[in-house]
Amino acid sequence: MTHAPAFPIVWTEIPVTDMDAARRFYEPVFGWEMTLNTEGPNDMLVFPHDEKSGVAGHLYPGTPAKGGSTTHFVIPGKLEDAISRVWDAGGTVLEIPPIEMPFGRFAYALDPDGNSIGLFEPASKAA
Repeated sequence: MTHAPAFPIVWTEIPVTDMDAARRFYEPVFGWEMTLNTEGPNDMLVFPHDEKSGVAGHLYPGTPAKGGSTTHFVIPGKLEDAISRVWDAGGTVLEIPPIEMPFGRFAYALDPDGNSIGLFEPASKAA
């Protein structure tokens, strides 16, 4: 029997070497306000999320993996604006021009710790 979950990604964790610097990167790039959670063994900055969707994640103090996985995030506004925000916030954009797909377009980027992230603009916003 094949299981097809509504949300195959339910949580993502991204290790960062400096929580304050990571907050200064992620919040302006995506237009988020992250929540500091101190309940676990490590502090974590939690991504804003809809409790009902089952999809969420956080940043935590740790050592980024070299060549690890990429987490793709929906960006606010146009992709070109998000690319500018990545550079302004101390990240690196790896994919210029963006990759075009029928369902939208995206660019690969690295946060200041070298974690791979995807900047995704759905087709509905690209029109």
